[in-house]
Amino acid sequence: MSAPLIDLSADSLDVVELTRALCDIESVSGHEGPIADAVEAALRGLGHLEVLRDGDAVIARTQLGRAERVLLAGHLDTVPLASTPNLPVRVEGERLIGRGTVDMKGGVAVQLALAATVREPNRDVTFVFYDGEEVESARNGLGRIARTSPELLAADFAVLLEPTSAGIEGGCNGTIRVEVTATGKAAHSARAWMGHNAIHEAAVLLGRLTAYEPQEVEVDGLVYRESLGAVRIEGGVAGNVIPDRCVVTVNYRFAPSKDVAVAEKHLRELFTGYEVVVTDAAGGARPGLDRPMARAFVEAIGAEPLPKYGWTDVARFSELDVPAVNYGPGDPLKAHADDEFVNGEEVRRCLQALTAWLA
Repeated sequence: MSAPLIDLSADSLDVVELTRALCDIESVSGHEGPIADAVEAALRGLGHLEVLRDGDAVIARTQLGRAERVLLAGHLDTVPLASTPNLPVRVEGERLIGRGTVDMKGGVAVQLALAATVREPNRDVTFVFYDGEEVESARNGLGRIARTSPELLAADFAVLLEPTSAGIEGGCNGTIRVEVTATGKAAHSARAWMGHNAIHEAAVLLGRLTAYEPQEVEVDGLVYRESLGAVRIEGGVAGNVIPDRCVVTVNYRFAPSKDVAVAEKHLRELFTGYEVVVTDAAGGARPGLDRPMARAFVEAIGAEPLPKYGWTDVARFSELDVPAVNYGPGDPLKAHADDEFVNGEEVRRCLQALTAWLA
């Protein structure tokens, strides 16, 4: 089948209509092929960019010999459609309503519009459109490129166009999940005193979590609020058995001044006396707002930076020593919602700001 067409001709380019066209190419994680084909074909048609393909990720870059290089990144995949399908996109006034409008094809449309219209930027630019962001980390296209071709991500500064309501969110918290196991002794529930109830023992773990006071940590001028809480509990084998095992899954969101090892040590100290197993972890990202390019970006956008409490792929740039911020159209609270929508004015505003910064 031929790839869907995306029109990037400068004379007719409308970034809001481009957002709509991108959203109408369904691209739930694992099925990014058609949209990657469309993006690749559109970029190759521009002529002034070097275009590369890595699986279902597309990289396009200028080679103008500028003193600095910036990287603009966005993912092509979305979470699954709602039970009542929220595609194709509906238009109500300035709102585009449908899957991917916020997370994050509004941002991808801005990237493509910049690639088409800013042909001689004041800095060299690398555009990265990647797959697999909405699923487990091992399938993340940006992570794959970082592992296999890190030179493609080399830059002095990066902007991830995740939704921020057109504000700047610097860096991100790290995240770690652990399973904490309370053990007991099995017995018949009619003679409960013969055993030790592991679910009751888990109340000790929950008590530690309830009493815990999260920290607020200043990093590069931004104050990151940490969080720690139980997200799952499992225990019991039958209605007449005192359980001998109960597992509490705990998620800790930690400030980017800490690494995963420090976060793990903190949790092991908190749950002394219990088995702690790490099931998932990813470091955070310092905002790097002390770097000259980051300061210049903040001045150009004219927005007061805020900390990013959730984890985003800016952390992957941090691992490569590339300072990065989140900046893109759309309210992040509407991401993944069945009534997900983006305001067209916000998409245009992000395009205008980034155009002024690069041109």
